[in-house]
Amino acid sequence: MKSFFEGIASLFVDFLFVPMDLLRELELSNWWTANIINWLFIIVCCVAMRYWIKQLNIFKANNEDVQDTTAHSFLK
Repeated sequence: MKSFFEGIASLFVDFLFVPMDLLRELELSNWWTANIINWLFIIVCCVAMRYWIKQLNIFKANNEDVQDTTAHSFLK
């Protein structure tokens, strides 16, 4: 059983975390390049939130948005 868990540890440390180790080493030379993934995630989240709010406004303008607080039976 011990070798099973050592195998899982080896999988993560030796293979799956290699990109994170490379980013950690890259951060010492250039912070902006190392954090480009974070910036991309922030941009994607901002675009998704803008789209979501736009869709909410469309439903509200068409009066399709139910604002009833008793929409669920447990709220009665």
